[in-house]
Amino acid sequence: MSTPSTIGTLTLPSDRPRRALDFNAISLRLASPEEILKWSHGEVTKPETINYRSRKPERDGLFCQKIFGPVKDWQCACGKYKKLRYRGIVCDRCGVEITRSLVRRERMGHIQLAAPVTHIWFLRSVPSRIGLALDMSVQILEKIVYFANFVITDIKEDLKQQILEELEQEFKQKKKELKNGEDAEKKIQQLTQDYNETKREILDLRLKKLLTELEYRDFSLKYGHIFSADIGAEAILKLLQDIELLKLVKEIEKEKRKTTNPTKKKKLVQRIECLRSFLVNKIQPEHMILKIIPVVPPELRPLVPLDGGRFASSDLNDLYRRVINRNNRLKRLYDLHAPEVILRNEKRMLQEAVDALIDNNMRSGKTTIASTGQRRPLKSLADILKGKQGRFRQNLLGKRVDYSGRSVIVVGPKLKLNQCGLPKIMALELFKPFIASQLIKGGLVHNVRSANRLIEDGTEDVWAILEEITKKSYVLLNRAPTLHRLGIQAFQPVLIEGKAIQIHPLVCAAFNADFDGDQMAVHVPITERAQKEAKDIILSTHNLLKPATGEPVVTPTQDIVWGAYYMTMLKDKKKNLSSFINAEEALLAYQLGKIDLQEKINVRVDKKMKETSAGRLAFNNILPPGLYQMNDVVDKKRLKDFIIESIEIYGQEKTVEMLDKIKEITLSYLTASGLSWGMDDLPNLPEKPKIIQEAEKNIDKIQSQYEMGLLAEDERYLKSIETWMTAKSKITEIVKKNPLAVSAIFTMVESGARGSWTQLAQMFGMRGIVSSPTGRLIELPIKSSFKEGFDVLEYFISTHGSRKGVADTALRTASAGYLTRRMVDVCQDIIITEKDCGDKKGICLTRQENLEMDEDWQSRLFGRTAVQAIEHPKTKKVIVKANEMISRQKAKEVNEADPEKVFIRSVLSCKSLQGTCIKCYGYDLGYNKPVELGVPVGVIAAQSIGEPGTQLTLRTFHTGGVAGADITQGLPRVEELFEVRPVKKKAVMVNHDGVVNLVQEDDKKGIIIKYKGEKQETYLIDEDEDWKIKVKQDQEVKRGEVLAAFSAKGGSASGGKKRKITAKHKGKIKLSTGTIKVFYERDDKEEYDVTGYNIWVKDGDKVKVGEQLTDGSLDLRELYELQGREATEKYILKETQYIYSSQAQKLNDKHVEIVIRQMFSRCLINDGGETNLLPGEIVPKSYFWEINKKAKALGKKQAEAEERLTGITRVSLSTDSWLSAASFQETSRVLVKAAISGRPDHLRGLKENVIVGRLIPVGTGLAAASQRKS
Repeated sequence: MSTPSTIGTLTLPSDRPRRALDFNAISLRLASPEEILKWSHGEVTKPETINYRSRKPERDGLFCQKIFGPVKDWQCACGKYKKLRYRGIVCDRCGVEITRSLVRRERMGHIQLAAPVTHIWFLRSVPSRIGLALDMSVQILEKIVYFANFVITDIKEDLKQQILEELEQEFKQKKKELKNGEDAEKKIQQLTQDYNETKREILDLRLKKLLTELEYRDFSLKYGHIFSADIGAEAILKLLQDIELLKLVKEIEKEKRKTTNPTKKKKLVQRIECLRSFLVNKIQPEHMILKIIPVVPPELRPLVPLDGGRFASSDLNDLYRRVINRNNRLKRLYDLHAPEVILRNEKRMLQEAVDALIDNNMRSGKTTIASTGQRRPLKSLADILKGKQGRFRQNLLGKRVDYSGRSVIVVGPKLKLNQCGLPKIMALELFKPFIASQLIKGGLVHNVRSANRLIEDGTEDVWAILEEITKKSYVLLNRAPTLHRLGIQAFQPVLIEGKAIQIHPLVCAAFNADFDGDQMAVHVPITERAQKEAKDIILSTHNLLKPATGEPVVTPTQDIVWGAYYMTMLKDKKKNLSSFINAEEALLAYQLGKIDLQEKINVRVDKKMKETSAGRLAFNNILPPGLYQMNDVVDKKRLKDFIIESIEIYGQEKTVEMLDKIKEITLSYLTASGLSWGMDDLPNLPEKPKIIQEAEKNIDKIQSQYEMGLLAEDERYLKSIETWMTAKSKITEIVKKNPLAVSAIFTMVESGARGSWTQLAQMFGMRGIVSSPTGRLIELPIKSSFKEGFDVLEYFISTHGSRKGVADTALRTASAGYLTRRMVDVCQDIIITEKDCGDKKGICLTRQENLEMDEDWQSRLFGRTAVQAIEHPKTKKVIVKANEMISRQKAKEVNEADPEKVFIRSVLSCKSLQGTCIKCYGYDLGYNKPVELGVPVGVIAAQSIGEPGTQLTLRTFHTGGVAGADITQGLPRVEELFEVRPVKKKAVMVNHDGVVNLVQEDDKKGIIIKYKGEKQETYLIDEDEDWKIKVKQDQEVKRGEVLAAFSAKGGSASGGKKRKITAKHKGKIKLSTGTIKVFYERDDKEEYDVTGYNIWVKDGDKVKVGEQLTDGSLDLRELYELQGREATEKYILKETQYIYSSQAQKLNDKHVEIVIRQMFSRCLINDGGETNLLPGEIVPKSYFWEINKKAKALGKKQAEAEERLTGITRVSLSTDSWLSAASFQETSRVLVKAAISGRPDHLRGLKENVIVGRLIPVGTGLAAASQRKS
């Protein structure tokens, strides 16, 4: 077996020719009508698709060959030109170009609209981009677009002024005339009223004012020459065309500086961002209104003939057809000079048709329904991109491969660890092209068709070639769900008869596979480079350790463990032991039947006599020397230790050999042992009735105490539960001490092969207390065991909780999968990018934390880098040098020394801008050595947290049925932490350093914190008077000290008396014009209501800011504000680890640290400076630093920002890669933002590169990525 080449040694050839994929960034922008015309190969004018008789596309229709290209390769529509020789000619009869039919996948058409329509994404997505450009709300815009209201698009201000002046003159004139007539006062009053009304009407005519139909008719008759109004998308188009971007931006910025209202400021900032994007990217706002619609290539919206002469069509064809029909009708109405009302209705229908084509779900209640079959909404262009079935997730990120097969799996006990059994018929199909190539090379056939025929016949030559090929090939096996990278591994195929795939028993744990009908998929790596990677990286023998914890994943289980235990057990019957000169002699005696396998014997080992057994000798023979001292029995834990030690001492290759030998020998001895047991082997427990009787007596006692009023309801409940729990544990102890301790049952449990003592106790002891679906324990116990059988009531009580368990598992899988998806999304671009970032700070681990987390130094320090030297606290001997990586041995030494605290490098403090560095990450746990450049540690972290997530409980506990004590646990709690959600039961935290005072009134409990609060006293000084200030800035003053004095001259109001200002408190002085302020400390207090909480502090305790006073979960945002980032990071880590460890799931700290790093990776812009960043924007810190670096180089004012604690979904959506965000959630919103902002995607993460069809920039693909950059 060759030593595995690492990611670093697998490189790409550098003399590769440049291809279309060699670009560094990709950005979106809004297409202008001219650009759409450039893409187009012709206008689609007819709604027809194909002629149903001839089955040929209709000319100028949606499938027209003239526009989109020929249906058959090298053949025009009318058949005048056929064959390759006419390539490139355009047929003079039918106008079709002679080319490949493949162009029908890429050639676009267009529809010239008779009236402009708005693009619904820019109208309705939040915030509305058209709304921001025009400063109008979506509701108002919709009234205009859908022909409910007119809008004033132009005002002639000079004419308006002129009319107002004329009106005033006319009013004065009329007033004069009326003065002398009869009823003068009444008429003047009426005249004034009319004048004011008309004046108000004229003044009210302003740009963007909405008019109803009646108002429009009325005003256009009266003031038609002053203003022009319009309706529909044309009106919006006019308004957008009139925008002067530069001028408008300056005006809004001026307004923003003046305003103090935060809501208004936020709105203005959004407008500036939108308009500035138009300016920077040279986009004209009127392009948000469509005059020409592109038509998608026909192969992407196919029409497929079904049996019985019917056709299945893509929904897009229906949507396009409606647009074309309405557009053509509108053109016809224009030609007929139809009345405005009819035109308007047709324009509105055209607008709705285009809306449905672009996004059919955006206008609620206006969706277009399919005309056939079930009345479902049609799938529009937006739906094709969105969601799990959309273009992004289904096709771009969910690529499928050919050359794969799947079948049921069975165990292959005779296989080596790097092999899998592949059915011959399956291999024949999988390796078809390789076999064909060999047949042609060997001259057995001359072309592919004959080769295929030969393969189908299955001749001897074919099988011989297949044998040859499979000897050198590797295949990938995958079992769904692939929760971590070990769900796909490479094996060498061994051809077998039958139809099931055989897999090695030791890889089952990695795949989480069992043989109850599981299926697996096989994939063939096709290229040589892929085969090399399969052999050197993905091969099962290189994946012995679990990346989540660094523990062996190939630990033997079940039969193998039982076999090892059986071999190494001792029977101590004989007093005088047989002695042997060496191990070989002892084993020979066993084979000749002179001694038993488990009989105690004396054997000379390493020149000393040792008491052991033939089984132990046989087992030791297959292990590398020095691992097993043959003085104890080998159980599951011992086997695991052997593997860890073997990898440390002898390396991977020797360990693989050892594992295969262990599998062979244990299975053969176990088979020969005939170990087995049935229900009759389970003994009866004579002590059981007595224990149950005692418990029942105790319950009666509790009940009578309750009836006498000595116990409350919840106390009675808890006591009765406790009674039955005690009874159950007594029975379990008796089960363990049963004389059948050597029987098959007990060896099976004791060795760790299968089952547990609690399960055994249920089988022949008692089932005990079970829980109901709410998680509350049912106080009626199940007294029977499974052997005795349950009565009806017991049966129903027991099924009650079990059913909940089954339902939970299904729900848990889905939510664990979703959490993993969000974590992969947020961590995907964390890759090892440099060797050392130079961080000198690191993080501090303390002995106290280890106790709280129930961890030891060894597990927390292994594979990390020390920031400072770690010394022995007593001898001061240096155990680990500064900047040294801590091996397993060194971690063990530190654990024995048990220092108070240790500083280590961490991803949390890593200074790398993109990704992280080798020193801060430390060991790659999957390979037990320092991590290499290009390893995607982010994805590994997400998988490591997500994979055990399925095992975590889903439920939110109701503790013992006590109302109000609702705490979230398991998976929902992990989600709550990572998404920074408000917690269920929020713990009370202190806002000031102070002293605790507990108070209780009736049922209410409270905590009062007394603390020193800072107050101020202000003294005003009249500047007109002659005051003399006696103190200086920041001076400390005593109570009664003179601060300022004023001596009035004789004869003044005060009669020449001296006036002075004295300090009322001891404090510090702050001087400003006309005032003297004294800042002083004063006793203050803060009260907290803690009714329903368990209090964690005592009366008189001193507490610090952010300290927890009661039980419950801390609110992360509050913790961050009070105690800062470091405390918050530690709390998230501690809480996450607590959830995993409480469910017996191990997880290394560094994986959680990566997610936490991402939660703190965003910042909120406070001041954009002279950059294109805007206040209120949330951006990645790396992007912020990049922008500021550029601003500094150009001598511009830099932006200012504050760090934010953000939930993982928000982080994913605020990524600077729009491709990654669009493929995650809220696709349309992300794309709209990307098209307007024009921010390029630099393709740094994994998803972006998969989407554009390149090797991801990690591992072996890193070389390609850096080559492209250079």
